[in-house]
Amino acid sequence: MRWNYREGVGNVREIAPGAVHVPGWLSMEEQQELVRSCRAWATGPVPMRHTVLPRGGVMSVQTVCVGWHWQSYRYTRTADDVNGRVVAEFPEWMAELGRRALKAAYMRDHDDYRPDTALINFYDGQARMGMHQDKDERSGAPVVSLSIGDACVFRFGNTETRGRPYTDIGLDSGDLFVFGGPSRFAYHGVPKVFPGTGDPDTGLASGRLNITMRVTGLSG
Repeated sequence: MRWNYREGVGNVREIAPGAVHVPGWLSMEEQQELVRSCRAWATGPVPMRHTVLPRGGVMSVQTVCVGWHWQSYRYTRTADDVNGRVVAEFPEWMAELGRRALKAAYMRDHDDYRPDTALINFYDGQARMGMHQDKDERSGAPVVSLSIGDACVFRFGNTETRGRPYTDIGLDSGDLFVFGGPSRFAYHGVPKVFPGTGDPDTGLASGRLNITMRVTGLSG
């Protein structure tokens, strides 16, 4: 797959040390291709679902994974909480996408970045994501986050607590957000989605897709 990235689009903004927002990074064509890929992964081998948490709560977002399966704060190769099948492979074109994303955010090459999993979350108009840390990986490599579809409020906090101080950022379709370095384990969440703000030309008629690439640090 060939990608034509728009380096330096928009007003690149460092939210916190290592946390960078790059508005409008993905072109419409690139968003369309990602929507097509996510739609294919959502049908299996492990389908998109609402994750059930250890205490019985159910996440309002729907999730599908590639590379490794995330379930209740751990990664496995098989989706034992869904259908027991091995998740779809993490494609090399997505790893290249991650490396290019880091270059756009940090203004330098990251040829050693080797993401091996992606969590794809779908938000309808009512879905939310509480403040949490991405800390189930055995790696401190940056997280690359891409948004497609409806706009949202993205709340980016600190590494110590779910509460203040935090910064609320508007993420629109095509936006890139990267967090690594001192901000790698910052709490973050999505308190609000704005239904009807996405462009149907992306191939997503409604809702928001968020694709986050990570390095698990796992083997096998």
